[in-house]
Amino acid sequence: MKDLRPGERGLRELDEIDRKLLRLLAADARRTNASLAAELGIAQSTCLARLNALRASHVIRGFTVDVEPGALGNALQALVFVRIRPGARHLMSEFGKAMTEVPGVTQAFFLGGDEDFLLHVSVRDAQDVRDFVVEHLSAHPAVANTRTSLVFEHLRGAEPWG
Repeated sequence: MKDLRPGERGLRELDEIDRKLLRLLAADARRTNASLAAELGIAQSTCLARLNALRASHVIRGFTVDVEPGALGNALQALVFVRIRPGARHLMSEFGKAMTEVPGVTQAFFLGGDEDFLLHVSVRDAQDVRDFVVEHLSAHPAVANTRTSLVFEHLRGAEPWG
């Protein structure tokens, strides 16, 4: 994946220190500025300035907590591919936004290709997946069809800035 040019969508070019800072934060976003600066071999003030610049330029979009779904009672994850009816293409933006507000939808992707959306859902069981598809997708006037795959394991790949 290529780096965006400075100013493109508000992002800036990343140098090797920025990339290392991102790798350190990806491993543990709760690290102190002092420990980050020490590992990077830069002054704490420089480290903080770089971190603030990465946030201000939207390279860092935010900090999140990665929660184990099973701890919340959501033992089952599924990927639901959705195709929108040709006559309902004008509803795509509205549909995508609406799906992000449905409980259990952890991510929604607008796609190019055979399907229009990919929804990542985290639910208690197969009945909840069925209910989600029936209530929120099959009944939706914009939806032409769906295809559901169960997630057996979620493996994370290498970070793109590595």
